[in-house]
Amino acid sequence: MQLPLALAATFSAAALVHAHIAAFTKGMWCINGSTGDNFNSDDPVLPLYELEFDQWWMHASNGCNQRPPNPGDFLTLPSGDSVVLELASNQAFTSLSYGGRLTSDWPNGQDYPDNNTNPSCITAPNLHTQNQSMAAGTALAISYQSDITKVTPENLAVISVAYHTPFKRLATYHIPDGLPPCPEGGCICGWSWIPNGCGQPNMYFSASRCQVSGNTDSSKSLGSPKPPAWCEGNSTACVKGPKQMLYWHQASGNNIEVSGYDLSGEPKSPAYNAKCGFADGAQNDIFDEDLSISQSALIKRSSVGGASDSVGELDVGRRRFRRARKNIG
Repeated sequence: MQLPLALAATFSAAALVHAHIAAFTKGMWCINGSTGDNFNSDDPVLPLYELEFDQWWMHASNGCNQRPPNPGDFLTLPSGDSVVLELASNQAFTSLSYGGRLTSDWPNGQDYPDNNTNPSCITAPNLHTQNQSMAAGTALAISYQSDITKVTPENLAVISVAYHTPFKRLATYHIPDGLPPCPEGGCICGWSWIPNGCGQPNMYFSASRCQVSGNTDSSKSLGSPKPPAWCEGNSTACVKGPKQMLYWHQASGNNIEVSGYDLSGEPKSPAYNAKCGFADGAQNDIFDEDLSISQSALIKRSSVGGASDSVGELDVGRRRFRRARKNIG
């Protein structure tokens, strides 16, 4: 489909005005907008700020949580490999609209030097950063629930972080090796970004129905994610193991609070980087290691004993694991 020049110009002008960022995927909630028929939609991009939990969670504030992806559409996460997401200011500037004719290397469909820099702040596209090295970082998380209404901060675990994003349209997220496969109906994934300065401290979030492919391991399970903590310059204060996404500057439902200044002298701003204990790339500390070790020990002991003892011991072990998992959440 060829776009009239006037229409393309309208999109370009709009990009300069409404230019925040979200991840756009085939399996996303709010694809084609909250109405389901808007290829020029920035609904998932609208910032979340000082909202009650039931409004910002899953982007309910503008109805995005009520617009599921089309049946059979998923974001596929190749375990042990990587996935490339489109970070854009409007669906029009992604491959999901108009055959990708309005895309460029940048989130708003425009062209800029590779080293796009502004000592104050880059405002076109509105990246909330002075340059790529100062971009706060973004995260991809997964919940092993297929019903979006059952996803909570306590079962949505960060699995991948991309330092120095958002910046260009395409961003790569490395997926941990050995993720368990999703249940029937898929998993629910979330993408998020909290800018570091350059304007209001908004939060950005988009949800997708996802599935895990590649080198999966059904014997593994994810641990219960804990709220991250500010730990810049003090690694012992970092939360170890699986972590929740960052929820900040909302009227309710926050899971981190900061005050004072960071080591660079700027006001502290939680972000998906080392300041809050997130490594760059795949988050390989997300698995329920205690459970895996206990299971291995049980199997080893059962191989030494008789067959009847092995079955009985494994049954007892399974009941204990189920109780432990229930208590965990």
